[in-house]
Amino acid sequence: MKKVPDKDILLFRSCLVSVEYPGVEASTKFVFDKLGIDYAISEKQTCCTGLGHYSDVFSQIDTTAIGARNFKIARELGRPNLVMMCATCYAINKKSVKLLNKKDDLRNHINSLFDENGLSHLKYEQNDLKPTENIYHVVDILYGKKDRIRENVKYDLSGYAIATHHGCHYCKVHYEDTIGGVRDPNVMDELIEECGCKTIGWYDHKRATCGTGFRQRYSNPDLSFTATADKMNAIADEDVDILVHLCPNCHIQFDRYQDLISKRQNRKFRAIHLNIAQFIALAMGADLDKVIGARAHTVPIDSVIGELKEVSK
Repeated sequence: MKKVPDKDILLFRSCLVSVEYPGVEASTKFVFDKLGIDYAISEKQTCCTGLGHYSDVFSQIDTTAIGARNFKIARELGRPNLVMMCATCYAINKKSVKLLNKKDDLRNHINSLFDENGLSHLKYEQNDLKPTENIYHVVDILYGKKDRIRENVKYDLSGYAIATHHGCHYCKVHYEDTIGGVRDPNVMDELIEECGCKTIGWYDHKRATCGTGFRQRYSNPDLSFTATADKMNAIADEDVDILVHLCPNCHIQFDRYQDLISKRQNRKFRAIHLNIAQFIALAMGADLDKVIGARAHTVPIDSVIGELKEVSK
């Protein structure tokens, strides 16, 4: 595995994380602090346009131009390593860097738009950033520090049946950059093992989509929720207690709609849903309300997780 950075990081804020599950951001900061990872957040950073882009509201030119602006902010801060809490931000920004570096006509067009609007200072020069050296997901950074996780673990979560869902926009967009494989993704499984736990590993529909499809949730709900039901039935068949994921959109699909899909399937689904940063933060002793953000979850975390026991040192 190529070495990933632990400093000069701009932690890229996510619209869905901020609005739906702010505990993901708080948990990421908590874990980064525990692991000694140097990061900052900028109020100047804007949305990656992911929801609008994949719903055909934002063109690729618009999305790439907004990306170029955010990349300039990162460089000006001396933090060229952009780290995403959202798999869609990851896929969008990595693609934008690749396009800006390879497509001279697109880069020149976007720079001319900046010039025309008095924003020449935002101009992107070829190879200002590199997709494999400057654009990461949080799991990449955590994986680079995985040997430090176990020493910071406070609570024993090994008694729960745990499964992972890695998400399309991390595993199925930039195949060559995905840590832990794409046919049987396991980067989160390995991180969970560092917390002293074992996941169930492979299960039916492990690689399947969560069903969101952005607009599909609203324009084709039957198709969307049928796909989600496939995953929920698969983890229920394995008696899973906790499903761990890395994308807030997947989180929404599973957590917000679990009760609806239970009624559609006439089957009680009982798993709770945690982002990988939340899971590790919980293992490290983070407060359920102040850091994990338990009250923002639709499926109550305490419906599965009871009194936590400290690990034996």
